[in-house]
Amino acid sequence: MLAAQAIDKCRSKGEIVNAPATGQLPVVVIGAGPVGLAAAAHLVERGLEPLVLEAGPSAGTAVRDWAHVRLFSPWAEVTDPAAEKLLAPTGWVRPDGATYPTGGDWAEQYLQPLADVLGDKIRYGATVTGVARAGRDRIVDADRDEQPFTVHIELVGGREERIAARAMIDASGTWSIPSPMGADGLPALGEKAAVDRISYRVPDLRDPAIRARYAGKRTAVVGSGASAFTALAYLADLAMEKPGTHAAWVLRRGIGANTFGGGEADQLPARGALGLRAKAAVEDGHASAVTGFRTRAVERDGDRLVLVAEDGRRLDPVDEVLVLTGFRPDLSFLSEVRLGLDERLQAPVALAPLIDPNIHSCGTVYPHGVNELAHPEQDLYLVGMKSYGRAPTFLALTGYEQVRSVAAALAGDREAAERVELTLPETGVCGGAGLYEAPDTASEGGEGGGCCGAPATLHIGVGIPTATSGGC
Repeated sequence: MLAAQAIDKCRSKGEIVNAPATGQLPVVVIGAGPVGLAAAAHLVERGLEPLVLEAGPSAGTAVRDWAHVRLFSPWAEVTDPAAEKLLAPTGWVRPDGATYPTGGDWAEQYLQPLADVLGDKIRYGATVTGVARAGRDRIVDADRDEQPFTVHIELVGGREERIAARAMIDASGTWSIPSPMGADGLPALGEKAAVDRISYRVPDLRDPAIRARYAGKRTAVVGSGASAFTALAYLADLAMEKPGTHAAWVLRRGIGANTFGGGEADQLPARGALGLRAKAAVEDGHASAVTGFRTRAVERDGDRLVLVAEDGRRLDPVDEVLVLTGFRPDLSFLSEVRLGLDERLQAPVALAPLIDPNIHSCGTVYPHGVNELAHPEQDLYLVGMKSYGRAPTFLALTGYEQVRSVAAALAGDREAAERVELTLPETGVCGGAGLYEAPDTASEGGEGGGCCGAPATLHIGVGIPTATSGGC
């Protein structure tokens, strides 16, 4: 059955609400974050019609969750060329390319203006609950590639709709699913019951209520990426003001030459400065490192928590726990499409060897595009942080290159799709978050913010985070 015929059949049943009479359908983009909006800009530049579905109420919903964190990538590396072209007629001017935005700056000064230009090409409050081929579950082969995609969404208030799409670009990120504390990748025994004392995000200590939660308290910081570095630096600053504030830094491995990143040799200076701040927190006594500690259980000790390792060691009681062990992709709404994912990283099979964190840092990931992002399901792409699965080596520039390539492929320009148009900085361990209220230059203790430009554990483990429908 031809795509147009399939659309007519679905329209007649009231199953598809947006199919035009011509059968020309939009490319649906999931997520109005940095990479999702860049995808829309590239599609527009190619003469294709995007429809961006964002679960949150505004552009960059996930980015706004870490508005207090400064990126370790400067403005020049976190804006997309096609997006800048769309913004230019409005009089928009990119901030000084050498300065480092916070997540809030990124959202307010770039993402929201870009979203405003895209206008009705974005639907807010639209949570994607499922993606499939029209009339085909994942088992059916017959005429599969000729059917449009059907995107099931839930709107604010619970109303459901189905959207028809000629292609799918999932840029929803990973921000919505933080990794748990347990060393086996599952929640530690008692972790769920202790959520009142556990946070999976870098705290905004400028908020008086949050500040009071950690001031003068003992906090366990679990993780070894940029988010953990950021938390250690924040708590060290708080300790200088509020005696008794101390961090127990819980690492599953030991401390080695690369534990704190590239330092002064890092080609992303703000990222290197972040690692040095974390190192200083330990050397100055504001944090104590507990190495080789693989958490098995969380136990109550009155109003405090005790972490128990697999080898039986018990951490001294703490008042709070920050679990900054990375993020993972939400694949639940993609259960009826055919994905080709690496069994370890949950990234596209062809991409996984290029981003393996055991081998690569942000800068050593070879720029890639449509060939590495392809799945058995034709015209379906996971991009941005989502494409990296559990790997923490993502940079915003990488995501922009991905969607440039994908848009070119969907427009039929294979030569442009396969052309590499990006050179990345090398060295250093990929991280994801920076510090707030710090100078704009690394030489003055600058900040960093995720690879992607945000805070994750990577970051970011992305440095960024990523987000529900609006991640990196």
